[in-house]
Amino acid sequence: MATTEEQAERTVAAVDFLTVTEQAAIASARWLGRGDNMAADQAAVDAMRTALGEMPITGTVVIGEGQKDEAPELYVGEVLGTGGMPCEIAVDPLEGTSLVARGDSGAVAICAIGAPGGMMSAPDMYMQKLVVGATARGRVNIEAPIAETLEIVARCYGRAVRDLTTIVLDRPRHEQLIEDIRAAGARIRLIPDGDITASLSVAVRGTGDHLYVGIGGSTEGVITAAALECLGAEIQAKMWPRTDEERRKMAEFGIERPDRVLTTRDLAPAPRYVVATGVTDGGLLKGVRYFADGARTHSIVMDLVGNTVRFIDTVHLLSPTLIREIRL
Repeated sequence: MATTEEQAERTVAAVDFLTVTEQAAIASARWLGRGDNMAADQAAVDAMRTALGEMPITGTVVIGEGQKDEAPELYVGEVLGTGGMPCEIAVDPLEGTSLVARGDSGAVAICAIGAPGGMMSAPDMYMQKLVVGATARGRVNIEAPIAETLEIVARCYGRAVRDLTTIVLDRPRHEQLIEDIRAAGARIRLIPDGDITASLSVAVRGTGDHLYVGIGGSTEGVITAAALECLGAEIQAKMWPRTDEERRKMAEFGIERPDRVLTTRDLAPAPRYVVATGVTDGGLLKGVRYFADGARTHSIVMDLVGNTVRFIDTVHLLSPTLIREIRL
């Protein structure tokens, strides 16, 4: 039998974490279009926590469902696993709860794994973000006017600004930003929720999306950074405090200046893996499909250690009886 030290030295492969997001997706997709955000989210949380609890890791949650007094499961600081590889975990068991409740597109279950100290522990508040793919990495500046940024990204892709597609969360706070993008001549895809999914779409060439910009959640920003590091893309971010309490919270997390530009490496200095499974259909991942005795999932596994990105189509045989056929 392996000793505790030997267990800790074993590296758990990226693909081994696939079941974590698959199970969360399968559980939450049952609530598609049923109008219950809370039930969909709870189903994902329960399934993800169970799966992480069975992993041979000693994993500390750094981005989760909230603080210990706010969330009974997957709270920040919770330690999960049966013991083994030490790591940090950043999770969003269901990004896009309202998307699932409405039966809308773009919801995913996502989990990021980093080395100890590998992901920033961020206060849960708003964050201004700019995301570009590898083609424009190192060329943009979040503090520049959006028209200038669009011109730079267009040059990087060898096309006109009018050929770019910019993703923006459809929120009242973005009214001026949307006007400025339209005035510059770029196309806009407004999304109701799901800025992690939007950022992944920007990072993967061929989706037709070229940049994501706007204000969203800071915890989603950390998970996004881990994924973008695996994909060679870039996020720049600035905290967006609205109250003195949020400014105090920033200071507690070691962020003294709200105007400090946070880079991909600031947010995720040492990520290992990021795994995401589609819950509802999106531009990058297909949603869960159920059949009489099982389900089918579509996932992306990003492995910075092995330098691979895998798209995985999985058929889950949930019936105790033997399946006679597998269909395309």
